[in-house]
Amino acid sequence: MATATPDQKIDITTDVCPMTFVRTRLKLETMTPGQVLEVTLGAGEPLKNVPRSVTEMGDEVIELVEIADTPGTYRLTIRKGS
Repeated sequence: MATATPDQKIDITTDVCPMTFVRTRLKLETMTPGQVLEVTLGAGEPLKNVPRSVTEMGDEVIELVEIADTPGTYRLTIRKGS
């Protein structure tokens, strides 16, 4: 499945909630509507909470997939809303 090319990337695999969402939100705030952010995150609370919170804030989750060569690590692709 083809996905949008990210304009920016962040890795929050070493962060814990609520910092996972805080770092994602702060990065999105530096971007313009329509830009794409790629977030690398771990399983557990970040995997559950970050996509949900991003959607609630008005941004679009384009894709969420496990990274094949790193089990338990995921790539979340987000398009910034207006």
